Amino acid sequence: MEGKPPEKKGVLGKLKDAVEDKEHQIEVLGTFVRLGVVVWSGFIITMNYVELPMIKKAGNSDITFVASVFTGALATFGLTTGNKNGNGKPPTTVDCPMAKKKET
Repeated sequence: MEGKPPEKKGVLGKLKDAVEDKEHQIEVLGTFVRLGVVVWSGFIITMNYVELPMIKKAGNSDITFVASVFTGALATFGLTTGNKNGNGKPPTTVDCPMAKKKET
């Protein structure tokens, strides 16, 4: 008896075989999508501050939307981006050299 050679499967096909439950498949796919959004928005934010020699900056760009998408996507993973001390209130004094005013 001659058998057919195994079909080549893509990433989604392998994921479908590895995870049998449909709800679990959707969870895994949702996690990958959220991770993709975090990587994309983090890349856009990083590119706003990094100067590459071959790419000319267009001036000041507003990244408020991208930053809110980044914060929201991180929050879905249970991560927060903020300055809070243990009691949930923002710190009253900042002990950071960059935050201090330059004295002239």
